[in-house]
Amino acid sequence: MSSPPTQDEKARAAAARIRRRYRAERIFQACGVGAIVFALIALLALLVSITYQSSNAITHTYVRLDVELDPATVDPRGDASPESLAAGSYRGPVRSALRARFPEVSGRKAKRQLAALLSDGAEYDLRDAVAAEPGLVGQTVSFVLPMSDDVDLFLKGDIRRDVDESDRKLTDQQIEWIDALVDEGLVSHEWNLRFFTSGDSREPELAGMQGAIRGSLLTLLVTLLLSFPVGVAAAVYLEEFAPRNRFTDIVEVNINNLAAVPSIIFGLLGLAVFLNVFGMPRGAPIVGGIVLALMTLPTIIIAGRAALLAVPPSIREAALGVGASPTQAVLHHVLPQALPGILTGTIIGMARALGETAPLLMIGMVAFIADLPSGPSDPSTVLPVQIFLWNDAPERAFVARTSLGIVVLLGFLVAMNAAAVWVRSRFETRY
Repeated sequence: MSSPPTQDEKARAAAARIRRRYRAERIFQACGVGAIVFALIALLALLVSITYQSSNAITHTYVRLDVELDPATVDPRGDASPESLAAGSYRGPVRSALRARFPEVSGRKAKRQLAALLSDGAEYDLRDAVAAEPGLVGQTVSFVLPMSDDVDLFLKGDIRRDVDESDRKLTDQQIEWIDALVDEGLVSHEWNLRFFTSGDSREPELAGMQGAIRGSLLTLLVTLLLSFPVGVAAAVYLEEFAPRNRFTDIVEVNINNLAAVPSIIFGLLGLAVFLNVFGMPRGAPIVGGIVLALMTLPTIIIAGRAALLAVPPSIREAALGVGASPTQAVLHHVLPQALPGILTGTIIGMARALGETAPLLMIGMVAFIADLPSGPSDPSTVLPVQIFLWNDAPERAFVARTSLGIVVLLGFLVAMNAAAVWVRSRFETRY
Protein backbone atom coordinates (compact mmCIF):
# COMPACT_ATOMS: atom_id res chain seq x y z
CA MET A 1 0.00 0.00 0.00
CA SER A 2 1.21 3.49 -0.88
CA SER A 3 1.64 5.95 1.93
CA PRO A 4 -0.81 8.88 2.12
CA PRO A 5 0.47 12.23 0.74
CA THR A 6 2.20 14.41 3.21
CA GLN A 7 1.09 17.90 4.12
CA ASP A 8 3.79 19.43 1.91
CA GLU A 9 2.72 17.33 -1.07
CA LYS A 10 -0.89 18.41 -0.57
CA ALA A 11 0.20 22.04 -0.41
CA ARG A 12 2.28 21.70 -3.60
CA ALA A 13 -0.62 20.02 -5.42
CA ALA A 14 -3.02 22.75 -4.31
CA ALA A 15 -0.56 25.45 -5.41
CA ALA A 16 -0.19 23.73 -8.80
CA ARG A 17 -3.97 23.65 -9.24
CA ILE A 18 -4.19 27.33 -8.35
CA ARG A 19 -1.44 28.18 -10.87
CA ARG A 20 -3.24 26.20 -13.58
CA ARG A 21 -6.51 27.95 -12.78
CA TYR A 22 -4.87 31.38 -12.88
CA ARG A 23 -3.08 30.47 -16.12
CA ALA A 24 -6.38 29.38 -17.66
CA GLU A 25 -7.97 32.67 -16.57
CA ARG A 26 -5.09 34.66 -18.08
CA ILE A 27 -5.41 32.73 -21.34
CA PHE A 28 -9.15 33.34 -21.36
CA GLN A 29 -8.64 37.05 -20.74
CA ALA A 30 -5.98 37.21 -23.45
CA CYS A 31 -8.35 35.52 -25.90
CA GLY A 32 -11.03 38.06 -25.06
CA VAL A 33 -8.65 40.99 -25.52
CA GLY A 34 -7.39 39.45 -28.76
CA ALA A 35 -10.93 39.09 -30.06
CA ILE A 36 -11.67 42.73 -29.26
CA VAL A 37 -8.43 43.90 -30.90
CA PHE A 38 -9.14 41.78 -34.00
CA ALA A 39 -12.66 43.16 -34.26
CA LEU A 40 -11.41 46.75 -33.91
CA ILE A 41 -8.71 46.20 -36.53
CA ALA A 42 -11.21 44.65 -38.94
CA LEU A 43 -13.68 47.49 -38.35
CA LEU A 44 -10.95 50.10 -38.79
CA ALA A 45 -9.77 48.44 -42.01
CA LEU A 46 -13.34 48.44 -43.32
CA LEU A 47 -13.86 52.10 -42.45
CA VAL A 48 -10.52 53.12 -43.98
CA SER A 49 -11.28 51.17 -47.15
CA ILE A 50 -14.75 52.68 -47.54
CA THR A 51 -13.51 56.19 -46.76
CA TYR A 52 -10.65 55.85 -49.24
CA GLN A 53 -12.96 54.63 -52.00
CA SER A 54 -15.37 57.49 -51.31
CA SER A 55 -12.68 60.17 -51.57
CA ASN A 56 -13.12 60.49 -55.35
CA ALA A 57 -16.78 61.42 -54.91
CA ILE A 58 -16.09 64.26 -52.48
CA THR A 59 -14.94 66.51 -55.32
CA HIS A 60 -15.75 66.72 -59.02
CA THR A 61 -13.94 68.13 -62.04
CA TYR A 62 -15.14 71.42 -63.55
CA VAL A 63 -14.01 73.51 -66.52
CA ARG A 64 -14.27 77.28 -66.93
CA LEU A 65 -15.68 78.37 -70.29
CA ASP A 66 -16.74 81.68 -71.79
CA VAL A 67 -20.35 81.11 -72.85
CA GLU A 68 -22.16 83.45 -75.22
CA LEU A 69 -25.78 83.78 -74.11
CA ASP A 70 -27.52 84.57 -77.38
CA PRO A 71 -30.98 86.01 -76.58
CA ALA A 72 -32.55 84.19 -79.51
CA THR A 73 -31.36 80.87 -78.05
CA VAL A 74 -31.76 81.20 -74.30
CA ASP A 75 -34.71 83.64 -74.27
CA PRO A 76 -37.02 82.59 -77.13
CA ARG A 77 -39.90 84.86 -76.02
CA GLY A 78 -37.65 87.86 -75.54
CA ASP A 79 -39.19 88.94 -72.24
CA ALA A 80 -36.62 87.37 -69.87
CA SER A 81 -39.46 85.76 -67.93
CA PRO A 82 -38.80 82.59 -65.92
CA GLU A 83 -40.95 80.62 -68.36
CA SER A 84 -39.04 81.91 -71.37
CA LEU A 85 -35.63 81.29 -69.81
CA ALA A 86 -36.69 77.77 -68.79
CA ALA A 87 -37.79 77.05 -72.37
CA GLY A 88 -34.49 78.23 -73.86
CA SER A 89 -31.84 75.93 -75.32
CA TYR A 90 -28.56 75.83 -73.39
CA ARG A 91 -26.85 72.83 -74.92
CA GLY A 92 -25.80 74.77 -78.02
CA PRO A 93 -24.14 77.67 -76.15
CA VAL A 94 -22.26 75.24 -73.89
CA ARG A 95 -20.92 73.18 -76.78
CA SER A 96 -20.09 76.28 -78.78
CA ALA A 97 -18.05 77.60 -75.86
CA LEU A 98 -16.06 74.37 -75.73
CA ARG A 99 -15.54 74.31 -79.51
CA ALA A 100 -14.25 77.87 -79.33
CA ARG A 101 -11.32 76.52 -77.33
CA PHE A 102 -10.55 74.02 -80.10
CA PRO A 103 -11.42 75.71 -83.42
CA GLU A 104 -9.47 73.12 -85.35
CA VAL A 105 -11.98 70.38 -84.47
CA SER A 106 -14.11 69.43 -87.46
CA GLY A 107 -16.29 66.54 -88.43
CA ARG A 108 -19.35 65.17 -86.69
CA LYS A 109 -17.51 62.39 -84.87
CA ALA A 110 -14.81 64.66 -83.49
CA LYS A 111 -17.37 67.23 -82.36
CA ARG A 112 -19.33 64.52 -80.54
CA GLN A 113 -16.17 63.36 -78.80
CA LEU A 114 -15.38 66.92 -77.78
CA ALA A 115 -18.91 67.50 -76.48
CA ALA A 116 -18.66 64.24 -74.48
CA LEU A 117 -16.05 65.90 -72.25
CA LEU A 118 -18.83 67.93 -70.64
CA SER A 119 -21.48 66.53 -68.35
CA ASP A 120 -25.11 66.53 -69.38
CA GLY A 121 -25.66 68.64 -66.30
CA ALA A 122 -23.63 71.53 -67.73
CA GLU A 123 -26.59 72.89 -69.68
CA TYR A 124 -28.86 72.61 -66.62
CA ASP A 125 -26.34 74.43 -64.43
CA LEU A 126 -26.15 77.16 -67.07
CA ARG A 127 -29.95 77.37 -67.22
CA ASP A 128 -30.19 77.71 -63.44
CA ALA A 129 -27.53 80.42 -63.41
CA VAL A 130 -29.31 82.42 -66.12
CA ALA A 131 -32.68 81.98 -64.41
CA ALA A 132 -31.19 83.31 -61.18
CA GLU A 133 -29.70 86.34 -62.98
CA PRO A 134 -31.67 87.19 -66.17
CA GLY A 135 -29.46 90.20 -66.81
CA LEU A 136 -26.78 87.86 -68.15
CA VAL A 137 -28.77 87.29 -71.35
CA GLY A 138 -27.00 88.82 -74.35
CA GLN A 139 -23.56 88.75 -72.70
CA THR A 140 -20.55 86.46 -72.89
CA VAL A 141 -20.01 85.21 -69.35
CA SER A 142 -17.44 82.89 -67.80
CA PHE A 143 -19.06 79.86 -66.18
CA VAL A 144 -17.66 76.89 -64.25
CA LEU A 145 -19.35 73.81 -65.73
CA PRO A 146 -19.13 70.13 -64.70
CA MET A 147 -17.20 67.69 -66.86
CA SER A 148 -18.23 64.11 -67.52
CA ASP A 149 -17.57 61.29 -65.09
CA ASP A 150 -15.01 59.75 -67.45
CA VAL A 151 -12.95 62.96 -67.45
CA ASP A 152 -13.25 63.11 -63.67
CA LEU A 153 -12.01 59.52 -63.33
CA PHE A 154 -9.16 60.18 -65.76
CA LEU A 155 -7.90 63.23 -63.92
CA LYS A 156 -8.12 61.36 -60.59
CA GLY A 157 -6.06 58.46 -61.93
CA ASP A 158 -8.81 55.84 -62.20
CA ILE A 159 -8.52 55.81 -66.01
CA ARG A 160 -4.90 55.41 -67.08
CA ARG A 161 -3.50 56.96 -70.21
CA ASP A 162 -0.95 54.16 -70.73
CA VAL A 163 -3.75 51.64 -71.36
CA ASP A 164 -4.56 50.77 -74.94
CA GLU A 165 -7.17 53.08 -76.45
CA SER A 166 -9.56 50.22 -77.11
CA ASP A 167 -9.57 49.33 -73.40
CA ARG A 168 -10.54 52.75 -72.02
CA LYS A 169 -13.54 55.00 -72.47
CA LEU A 170 -11.54 58.07 -73.49
CA THR A 171 -9.79 58.27 -76.86
CA ASP A 172 -6.28 59.60 -77.34
CA GLN A 173 -7.72 62.71 -78.96
CA GLN A 174 -9.98 63.36 -75.97
CA ILE A 175 -7.00 62.99 -73.63
CA GLU A 176 -5.11 65.58 -75.69
CA TRP A 177 -8.03 67.99 -75.34
CA ILE A 178 -8.16 67.37 -71.59
CA ASP A 179 -4.42 68.00 -71.27
CA ALA A 180 -4.80 71.24 -73.21
CA LEU A 181 -7.57 72.45 -70.89
CA VAL A 182 -5.48 71.53 -67.85
CA ASP A 183 -2.43 73.35 -69.24
CA GLU A 184 -4.53 76.47 -69.79
CA GLY A 185 -5.61 76.36 -66.13
CA LEU A 186 -9.27 76.01 -67.00
CA VAL A 187 -9.84 72.73 -65.10
CA SER A 188 -10.44 72.66 -61.35
CA HIS A 189 -11.71 70.29 -58.68
CA GLU A 190 -14.65 71.66 -56.68
CA TRP A 191 -16.60 70.27 -53.74
CA ASN A 192 -19.31 67.91 -54.96
CA LEU A 193 -22.16 69.65 -53.17
CA ARG A 194 -24.57 68.22 -55.75
CA PHE A 195 -24.17 64.86 -54.02
CA PHE A 196 -26.04 66.20 -50.98
CA THR A 197 -28.51 68.51 -52.73
CA SER A 198 -29.87 66.58 -55.72
CA GLY A 199 -31.78 63.37 -56.32
CA ASP A 200 -30.76 60.25 -58.17
CA SER A 201 -29.59 60.30 -61.79
CA ARG A 202 -28.40 57.88 -64.46
CA GLU A 203 -25.29 60.06 -64.82
CA PRO A 204 -22.87 59.51 -61.91
CA GLU A 205 -21.71 63.12 -61.79
CA LEU A 206 -25.32 64.28 -61.38
CA ALA A 207 -26.44 61.66 -58.85
CA GLY A 208 -27.09 62.74 -55.28
CA MET A 209 -28.40 61.44 -51.97
CA GLN A 210 -30.90 64.20 -51.16
CA GLY A 211 -33.89 62.15 -52.35
CA ALA A 212 -32.78 59.11 -50.35
CA ILE A 213 -32.10 61.21 -47.25
CA ARG A 214 -35.58 62.76 -47.44
CA GLY A 215 -37.14 59.36 -48.04
CA SER A 216 -35.33 57.87 -45.05
CA LEU A 217 -36.38 60.73 -42.78
CA LEU A 218 -40.02 60.52 -43.89
CA THR A 219 -40.03 56.74 -43.49
CA LEU A 220 -38.48 56.93 -40.01
CA LEU A 221 -40.96 59.64 -39.01
CA VAL A 222 -43.89 57.39 -39.92
CA THR A 223 -42.20 54.48 -38.17
CA LEU A 224 -41.66 56.48 -34.98
CA LEU A 225 -45.20 57.90 -34.90
CA LEU A 226 -46.69 54.41 -35.20
CA SER A 227 -44.29 52.20 -33.25
CA PHE A 228 -43.41 54.34 -30.22
CA PRO A 229 -46.87 54.97 -28.69
CA VAL A 230 -48.12 51.46 -29.54
CA GLY A 231 -44.93 49.82 -28.28
CA VAL A 232 -44.86 51.77 -25.02
CA ALA A 233 -48.56 51.16 -24.38
CA ALA A 234 -48.15 47.42 -25.03
CA ALA A 235 -45.09 47.24 -22.76
CA VAL A 236 -46.88 49.08 -19.93
CA TYR A 237 -49.96 46.88 -20.20
CA LEU A 238 -48.07 43.58 -20.37
CA GLU A 239 -45.69 44.44 -17.55
CA GLU A 240 -47.98 46.33 -15.18
CA PHE A 241 -51.64 45.41 -15.76
CA ALA A 242 -52.00 42.20 -17.80
CA PRO A 243 -53.04 39.15 -15.78
CA ARG A 244 -50.65 36.23 -15.75
CA ASN A 245 -52.48 33.53 -17.72
CA ARG A 246 -52.06 31.36 -20.79
CA PHE A 247 -53.17 34.12 -23.17
CA THR A 248 -50.56 36.62 -22.00
CA ASP A 249 -47.93 33.87 -22.05
CA ILE A 250 -48.76 33.21 -25.72
CA VAL A 251 -48.60 36.94 -26.47
CA GLU A 252 -45.19 37.27 -24.80
CA VAL A 253 -43.80 34.25 -26.67
CA ASN A 254 -45.00 35.61 -29.98
CA ILE A 255 -43.52 39.05 -29.29
CA ASN A 256 -40.15 37.45 -28.59
CA ASN A 257 -40.46 35.34 -31.73
CA LEU A 258 -41.38 38.35 -33.87
CA ALA A 259 -38.17 40.07 -32.80
CA ALA A 260 -36.23 37.27 -34.53
CA VAL A 261 -38.33 37.04 -37.70
CA PRO A 262 -36.32 37.91 -40.87
CA SER A 263 -37.11 41.42 -42.03
CA ILE A 264 -38.09 40.30 -45.53
CA ILE A 265 -41.14 38.58 -44.03
CA PHE A 266 -42.44 41.97 -42.97
CA GLY A 267 -41.85 43.16 -46.53
CA LEU A 268 -43.95 40.30 -47.87
CA LEU A 269 -46.65 41.23 -45.35
CA GLY A 270 -46.61 44.82 -46.54
CA LEU A 271 -46.79 43.73 -50.18
CA ALA A 272 -49.69 41.34 -49.57
CA VAL A 273 -51.74 43.52 -47.21
CA PHE A 274 -50.98 47.21 -47.59
CA LEU A 275 -50.39 47.24 -51.35
CA ASN A 276 -52.58 44.44 -52.72
CA VAL A 277 -55.47 44.61 -50.26
CA PHE A 278 -55.61 48.26 -49.17
CA GLY A 279 -54.19 49.70 -52.40
CA MET A 280 -51.74 52.06 -50.71
CA PRO A 281 -49.22 53.93 -52.93
CA ARG A 282 -46.36 51.74 -54.03
CA GLY A 283 -42.87 52.78 -52.97
CA ALA A 284 -44.13 55.53 -50.65
CA PRO A 285 -42.59 56.34 -47.25
CA ILE A 286 -45.96 55.86 -45.55
CA VAL A 287 -46.02 52.18 -46.58
CA GLY A 288 -42.35 51.73 -45.74
CA GLY A 289 -42.93 53.36 -42.36
CA ILE A 290 -45.83 51.03 -41.55
CA VAL A 291 -43.77 47.97 -42.50
CA LEU A 292 -40.77 49.13 -40.46
CA ALA A 293 -43.06 50.00 -37.55
CA LEU A 294 -44.30 46.42 -37.46
CA MET A 295 -40.71 45.22 -37.55
CA THR A 296 -39.61 47.64 -34.81
CA LEU A 297 -42.53 47.04 -32.43
CA PRO A 298 -41.14 43.85 -30.80
CA THR A 299 -37.83 45.60 -30.07
CA ILE A 300 -39.57 48.57 -28.43
CA ILE A 301 -41.91 46.33 -26.42
CA ILE A 302 -39.09 44.13 -25.14
CA ALA A 303 -36.91 47.14 -24.27
CA GLY A 304 -39.87 48.87 -22.62
CA ARG A 305 -40.72 45.87 -20.46
CA ALA A 306 -37.08 45.51 -19.40
CA ALA A 307 -36.95 49.19 -18.48
CA LEU A 308 -40.18 48.97 -16.47
CA LEU A 309 -38.96 45.84 -14.72
CA ALA A 310 -35.75 47.63 -13.71
CA VAL A 311 -37.65 50.26 -11.74
CA PRO A 312 -37.46 49.32 -8.02
CA PRO A 313 -40.74 48.00 -6.56
CA SER A 314 -40.39 50.51 -3.73
CA ILE A 315 -41.39 53.33 -6.08
CA ARG A 316 -44.66 51.59 -6.91
CA GLU A 317 -45.28 50.77 -3.28
CA ALA A 318 -44.55 54.32 -2.14
CA ALA A 319 -46.93 55.77 -4.74
CA LEU A 320 -49.67 53.34 -3.76
CA GLY A 321 -48.97 54.01 -0.10
CA VAL A 322 -49.76 57.73 -0.42
CA GLY A 323 -53.09 57.05 -2.13
CA ALA A 324 -52.26 56.89 -5.84
CA SER A 325 -54.26 54.50 -7.97
CA PRO A 326 -52.38 51.72 -9.84
CA THR A 327 -52.70 53.68 -13.07
CA GLN A 328 -51.43 56.88 -11.45
CA ALA A 329 -48.54 54.99 -9.85
CA VAL A 330 -47.46 53.62 -13.23
CA LEU A 331 -47.99 56.73 -15.36
CA HIS A 332 -46.77 59.33 -12.86
CA HIS A 333 -43.94 57.47 -11.11
CA VAL A 334 -42.86 54.20 -12.77
CA LEU A 335 -43.04 55.23 -16.42
CA PRO A 336 -40.95 58.42 -16.03
CA GLN A 337 -38.24 56.38 -14.31
CA ALA A 338 -38.30 53.80 -17.13
CA LEU A 339 -38.47 56.35 -19.94
CA PRO A 340 -34.66 56.58 -20.53
CA GLY A 341 -34.47 52.84 -21.12
CA ILE A 342 -37.55 52.93 -23.34
CA LEU A 343 -36.10 55.77 -25.41
CA THR A 344 -32.81 53.92 -25.73
CA GLY A 345 -34.55 50.82 -27.06
CA THR A 346 -36.63 52.95 -29.40
CA ILE A 347 -33.61 54.73 -30.86
CA ILE A 348 -31.78 51.43 -31.35
CA GLY A 349 -34.85 49.98 -33.04
CA MET A 350 -35.06 53.04 -35.30
CA ALA A 351 -31.38 52.69 -36.17
CA ARG A 352 -32.03 49.10 -37.18
CA ALA A 353 -34.98 50.24 -39.28
CA LEU A 354 -32.78 52.87 -40.97
CA GLY A 355 -30.41 50.18 -42.20
CA GLU A 356 -33.08 47.80 -43.52
CA THR A 357 -33.28 47.09 -47.23
CA ALA A 358 -35.10 43.80 -47.81
CA PRO A 359 -38.61 44.79 -46.61
CA LEU A 360 -38.48 48.05 -48.56
CA LEU A 361 -37.46 46.25 -51.75
CA MET A 362 -40.61 44.16 -51.49
CA ILE A 363 -42.91 47.21 -51.38
CA GLY A 364 -41.37 48.89 -54.43
CA MET A 365 -38.94 51.39 -52.91
CA VAL A 366 -36.27 50.06 -55.27
CA ALA A 367 -37.48 52.12 -58.24
CA PHE A 368 -35.38 54.86 -59.83
CA ILE A 369 -36.62 58.12 -58.26
CA ALA A 370 -35.13 61.33 -59.64
CA ASP A 371 -37.62 63.75 -58.05
CA LEU A 372 -37.27 64.79 -54.44
CA PRO A 373 -40.18 63.56 -52.26
CA SER A 374 -42.14 66.25 -50.47
CA GLY A 375 -44.52 64.09 -48.44
CA PRO A 376 -44.99 60.55 -47.08
CA SER A 377 -47.21 59.56 -50.00
CA ASP A 378 -44.73 60.53 -52.76
CA PRO A 379 -42.65 57.82 -54.45
CA SER A 380 -39.31 57.65 -52.73
CA THR A 381 -36.30 55.55 -51.88
CA VAL A 382 -34.12 55.29 -48.77
CA LEU A 383 -30.41 55.33 -48.08
CA PRO A 384 -29.74 51.54 -48.04
CA VAL A 385 -31.78 51.01 -51.21
CA GLN A 386 -30.01 53.92 -52.94
CA ILE A 387 -26.66 52.36 -52.05
CA PHE A 388 -27.89 49.02 -53.38
CA LEU A 389 -28.96 50.60 -56.69
CA TRP A 390 -25.67 52.43 -57.15
CA ASN A 391 -23.66 49.32 -56.33
CA ASP A 392 -25.48 47.52 -59.14
CA ALA A 393 -24.89 50.33 -61.67
CA PRO A 394 -22.42 49.57 -64.50
CA GLU A 395 -20.67 52.97 -64.52
CA ARG A 396 -17.36 52.91 -62.72
CA ALA A 397 -17.90 56.36 -61.19
CA PHE A 398 -20.74 54.96 -59.08
CA VAL A 399 -18.20 52.96 -57.03
CA ALA A 400 -17.00 56.08 -55.23
CA ARG A 401 -20.54 57.40 -54.82
CA THR A 402 -21.63 54.06 -53.37
CA SER A 403 -18.84 54.26 -50.81
CA LEU A 404 -19.71 57.87 -49.97
CA GLY A 405 -23.34 56.84 -49.56
CA ILE A 406 -22.22 54.15 -47.11
CA VAL A 407 -20.28 56.79 -45.17
CA VAL A 408 -23.41 58.96 -45.00
CA LEU A 409 -25.50 56.00 -43.80
CA LEU A 410 -22.89 55.08 -41.19
CA GLY A 411 -22.91 58.70 -40.04
CA PHE A 412 -26.67 58.54 -39.44
CA LEU A 413 -26.34 55.20 -37.60
CA VAL A 414 -23.49 56.44 -35.41
CA ALA A 415 -25.44 59.60 -34.60
CA MET A 416 -28.54 57.60 -33.61
CA ASN A 417 -26.57 55.19 -31.44
CA ALA A 418 -24.71 58.09 -29.84
CA ALA A 419 -28.06 59.70 -29.13
CA ALA A 420 -29.21 56.48 -27.44
CA VAL A 421 -26.09 56.43 -25.25
CA TRP A 422 -26.52 60.12 -24.39
CA VAL A 423 -30.20 59.73 -23.49
CA ARG A 424 -29.46 56.79 -21.23
CA SER A 425 -26.53 58.45 -19.47
CA ARG A 426 -28.28 61.82 -19.18
CA PHE A 427 -31.65 60.74 -17.82
CA GLU A 428 -30.97 57.35 -16.24
CA THR A 429 -31.55 57.17 -12.50
CA ARG A 430 -29.19 54.92 -10.56
CA TYR A 431 -30.57 53.14 -7.53
